[in-house]
Amino acid sequence: MEILIKASQFILSLSLLIVLHELGHFLPAKFFKTKVEKFYLFFDYKFSLFRKKVGETVYGIGWIPLGGYVKIAGMIDESMDTEQMKGEPQPWEFRSKPAWQRLIIMLGGVIVNFILGILIYICLMWSYGEKYLPNENVKDGIWVQDDLARDLGLETGDKVVSVDGNEIKKFGQLQLEFINGNRFIMDRNGQQIEKEIPVDFISKLVDRGKDAGSFILPRYPFVISRVSEDSPNKDVLKPKDIIVAINGEKIVYFDESKHILQKYKGQNTTIDIKRGEEIKQIHVKVTKEGKLGVGFGTLSLTDLEKLGYYKLETKTYSFTEAIPVGLKKSWNTLTGYVKQLKKVFNPSTGAYKGLGGFISMGSIFPSEWSAYTFWNITAFLSIMLGFMNLLPIPALDGGHVVFTLWEMITGKKPGDKFLEYAQLVGFVLLLALLLFANGNDVVRLINNWLK
Repeated sequence: MEILIKASQFILSLSLLIVLHELGHFLPAKFFKTKVEKFYLFFDYKFSLFRKKVGETVYGIGWIPLGGYVKIAGMIDESMDTEQMKGEPQPWEFRSKPAWQRLIIMLGGVIVNFILGILIYICLMWSYGEKYLPNENVKDGIWVQDDLARDLGLETGDKVVSVDGNEIKKFGQLQLEFINGNRFIMDRNGQQIEKEIPVDFISKLVDRGKDAGSFILPRYPFVISRVSEDSPNKDVLKPKDIIVAINGEKIVYFDESKHILQKYKGQNTTIDIKRGEEIKQIHVKVTKEGKLGVGFGTLSLTDLEKLGYYKLETKTYSFTEAIPVGLKKSWNTLTGYVKQLKKVFNPSTGAYKGLGGFISMGSIFPSEWSAYTFWNITAFLSIMLGFMNLLPIPALDGGHVVFTLWEMITGKKPGDKFLEYAQLVGFVLLLALLLFANGNDVVRLINNWLK
């Protein structure tokens, strides 16, 4: 059921983005009286799931969910229909239109994607506002989770101040900043220290696996999630108990408990627990491994705020206030994606290992329906799709735009044969990228099965 919910959201989001992207080509084409032969969601190799001709255009749904297309008469596109190009140009064909009209038709899809992403972000800010943990409110520093953070030079209790000169205002943006960044400044006991992010940081991050969670967290209290059946303390400890002291030594965070418990390995001692609104002192047995036989549980940031550990920031916006906030979020999404793409094409970063296909894209959707999350991911994918289609690769909108701009600047129109070969090269490049990205997904699935 979880996979079905994720897949349904992914298909819904992808379908929405494809239809609107192609509509961005379709509307200006019709406005400039250019014949549109097909308007398709997904690809229809050999057959269609649905097709209906209305006027001069066939509308349909293909069976290969890898995108969609509009087939514009007199244009070398995804269909690779070169037969129509052998005849004399007709007034209703794309090739007969002025270069500036062809440019608008080709840019229509990416413009719609960017506008859609911006509008969604604006509406999300207006409808939901923002609730986050300000970085400055993590007064006792971060909690280092594993060697990945330690390789960065981080220790529990450090405070990350900035990455590449950009002040960290929201704690939740830390991991993404490390992915996109090159250097960071941290505060350790009042001393500011600058460190370089290793070039293979992303490679190591990918190798951890997506289920490993964040490599740094805010520090959490010692909340008991469960008590083991073989625990020597199963009769005195309960889930949701919060340990606040061990043998009189006060602890605020879970990470402080480890070295204290080590001092009482195999011994009896006392702990103070917060149970509901009460503080109780109870006698416990520490195992010879220095444990209490309990599981550690995390709390939501909202629960941590209720307990007084952190103060969250809540912002609400009117519609007019949401406009600049949504624009800024869209810009940050675009620039962040561009930074990640640069690292993907730098082999030394190992970021290419994190490149994913449809399985990865589908997995970012939650296993339970959340309107906020769905639209937030859709906005990101819309901006990502807009940028990717602007890349100057033949077979993408950006490739057609480059050829059209060349014609407008030089006055020389590329020949049909050249455009045909360029389109073919673009298809090969895109197919290789598609196979590589989805191959990564398959390898990750196999590795997870073998664990």
